Amino acid sequence: MPSISRDEVAHLARLARLAVTDDELDLFAGQLDVILQSVSAVGDIATADIPPTSHAVPLTNVFREDVVRPSLGQAKTLAGAPAAEDGRFRVPRILGEEA
Repeated sequence: MPSISRDEVAHLARLARLAVTDDELDLFAGQLDVILQSVSAVGDIATADIPPTSHAVPLTNVFREDVVRPSLGQAKTLAGAPAAEDGRFRVPRILGEEA
């Protein structure tokens, strides 16, 4: 069973540059000990008969098949634009005048 001492918590606090009081050291040591015990319990689960998985539930592809079909032509596309120039959408410059 893992446990963390008050001195180890103080060392971690120094490494993290945290100002921790003596009362907080005792409190954090107890809390971190509970966390370490919980993490350790996960490792105790019998997994010999469970195959490794990347996801908890099976995944299926929900995307449609790619199908080639006609699209709007350039003239129809630009017809709906507020401004067009040289076969492209014309938009206002937003980054200043340098190019």
